[in-house]
Parts: sequence; structure tokens; C-alpha cells
Amino acid sequence: MSFNLENLLRDNIKKLVPYSSARDEFKGEASVLLDANENSFGSPLPHHYNRYPDPLQHQVKDKLSSIKGVPADNIFLGNGSDEAIDILYRAFCKPGVDNVILVPPTYGMYEVSANINDVEIRKVTLTTDYQLNVEGIAAAIDAHTKLIFICSPNNPTGNSIRRQDIETVLTNFEGIVVIDEAYINFSKQRSFTQELNEFPNLVILQTLSKAWGLAALRLGMAFASKDIISIFNKIKPPYNINQATQDLVLEALGNVEQVNNWIKETVEERDKLVKALSSIAQIHHITPSDANFILAKLIEPREMYNFLVNQGIIVRDRSKVELCEGCLRITVGTAQENIKLIEAIKQFYI
Repeated sequence: MSFNLENLLRDNIKKLVPYSSARDEFKGEASVLLDANENSFGSPLPHHYNRYPDPLQHQVKDKLSSIKGVPADNIFLGNGSDEAIDILYRAFCKPGVDNVILVPPTYGMYEVSANINDVEIRKVTLTTDYQLNVEGIAAAIDAHTKLIFICSPNNPTGNSIRRQDIETVLTNFEGIVVIDEAYINFSKQRSFTQELNEFPNLVILQTLSKAWGLAALRLGMAFASKDIISIFNKIKPPYNINQATQDLVLEALGNVEQVNNWIKETVEERDKLVKALSSIAQIHHITPSDANFILAKLIEPREMYNFLVNQGIIVRDRSKVELCEGCLRITVGTAQENIKLIEAIKQFYI
């Protein structure tokens, strides 16, 4: 494979002069800040939110670096993973010309972002056991294919994609392969973050919304080569992560042990949930899951969904999604929530 990042970039991005914020223009510490037209008197809150936040989130990246084992220069932080997805399209895909490959069933924002950016979508459906159709992907690639998105563990199916197949795609594709690892904390498979030096065309997405329990803060992560991260930073808004989020995330990142305990408990509850649901005759199949949710195929899925809503229990109806016909996606809840769910399902089938 011959990978050339410059050849992939859109011409307007190559020429782009990024916005230079006031806090980008000096180094070191200062006691009098009169450069950014802020309110010098403070803010009507206990914390001093009158100052613009660090545009590159150095403290958060340094802490994440120590946790993830990835250099801070290889980390991008976005307003959820959705910001990183959108930047990938804007950096590498020329509207109306280039195309991307998606492997449904998969996370819906890849398609939404492609449509927003007027980028052609080429779909190569997963196999019946929810693995990559490697030959189909190879056949779909042409000179205008810039990105391939692979979600592993996959949403909505929950299974991990075979590592060997992902490496085959990475090795043979001259564009960028994006591996979305939003659910990697719940999987026995290791992250691809340690492979960044081996694959210059690799971008890994992760999030603090799942295992870390910080969905409300909207902080997503991208890991890639320094050259790709510099492109992300060139395109992003100058202050894309607000100070309150940075403060709260730094506090949360000090609680690794708590998060690891939650991960262990989630996996245990997932196994219990699968066992309990598998004993119900009307549930035909549960896909083996490496995530914090399961995909269950059952009789009358839409009716079941509506029944659960009326019981105050919300799951996700995936019954009309390709290869997920007849399925509901169910997040692993607390022990009490899972018991309530199981009792409601049994009540429906009585």
C-alpha cells in the first residue's frame, strides 16, 4: 500500500489558514489578560468561566495520554465523536466527487454526515454473522474512495469485527480507515490505539459517553498520526471543548478504578441478561456481544417495543434495519432495571 496524506486532502484544506485565537498567540503564563475582549470582572458563577478555554485541551490530553498509552500529540478531542466524523468528511472528501464505504448495519451518523457533506455512500453489507465482506469492500473501492468506516464492537449488533479482516483492509487501502471503538471498554479485544505507528492511514474513534458515564458532557476522542491530528486541529472551531467540560472530565479521569468496576459489573449483568432472555421461547436469537448492549431477535418486535414503552421501559427498535430484521437493541441496565425488563417481556408473551 502507498499511503500519501497530502494526496488525500482536499485542495481548500491544504490552503486553509486556520483561525488564530487570542490564546494561540503567546506561550507561557500571564497575570493580566487583555487580549480576547472577555469580561475582566468575572462570571456570575462560582467558577471563573469568564476566560476562554484552552483551545487544545492540553491538561485533558495529558491525562488521557497516561490512561490510554497514546502520546498527547496523537489525540484529538471533539464535541462527541460526531465532530471528528464530520471533520474527516470535510478534510478528505470533495463534495459531489469523492465517496466513502460503509458496512451496514452500523452507526447511523456515518451516513448522516456523508449526506450533509454531499459525499457518495457505497454500502458493503456485513456477512450474515456480522463480519466484514473483505472482497466486497475491495471491489467497491475506486480512485475517489477516501474513507472506510468500521465500527468494532459494532453498533447495533454488539459483536467485534475480526482483527485480521480489519488489518487486511488497512494494509490494502490507500485512503483512511476509521475504526470506531466507542464500546471497546466492554470487549476482550484490544484497542487498535497501539497500532498507530504501523498504520499511517488509521484513525480510531473513542468516547467518554459509554463506559466512562459522561454522555452529557459530549467529549469524543480521535487517535491518529500527528499529521492527521494537525489537520483536525486546523479545521475545528478554535474553542470546541468548553471549560466546564474540560474541568469535569479532568475530575472524572481521576476515577479509573470506579470506571473499571462499572465495566466489570456491566459485563456480568450482560451475561445474566443474555441467560435470562435466552430462556424465553419467543426470543429466537441473541447476538454474542462485546458491548454494553445486546441485539435480540424475537416474535412481534414492534408490538413488544410499544408494550415496553407503555411500561416505562425504553429500548431501541432495530427491526427494520438490514440484517437486524425482527430485532430490538437492549442496553444493559442495572440489576434492578434488567429484572424489570425481563418481567415485562415475560408478561407480554403470557
